[in-house]
Formats: sequence, C-alpha cells, structure tokens
Amino acid sequence: MSPVALYIQLADLLEARITSGEFAPRKPIPSEAHIEQEYGVSRGTVRAAIRLLRERGLVATMPARGTYVTERKS
Repeated sequence: MSPVALYIQLADLLEARITSGEFAPRKPIPSEAHIEQEYGVSRGTVRAAIRLLRERGLVATMPARGTYVTERKS
C-alpha cells in the first residue's frame, strides 16, 4: 500500500521505460488494453497515467493513431 496514487505509479513506470530507451522516440507505446493487461490495472488508471505522461511532455496522442514517445530535448 503506497500513499502515491496508482496512476502516478504507473506513469512513473512507463516514464522509466521511455527514459531507458525501451520505448523509442517517434514510436508508439503499447495500447491501453496491453498496458491494462500487463500491469493488471483498470482502463481509467491507464488513461490517467498516459494523460500525466502527456503533461510531462513525454508522449503525444494522435487521435485514431495512438500514443507516441516524443523526441527527447538535448
């Protein structure tokens, strides 16, 4: 039991995968359904985590295309 909200924990895990290079710039991250299944969380939790990643400037969502990792700033 962590005092940190689950969607923030998930966003931090996904951010770590982005910064490690596992999710490369200009490439899509896994689908909401895939993340939901992989981490055993609800769709709402996944959506909130992705929204937080967008706010952090790490991903960009394109309607009907998916969510992509943004270019890293040097």
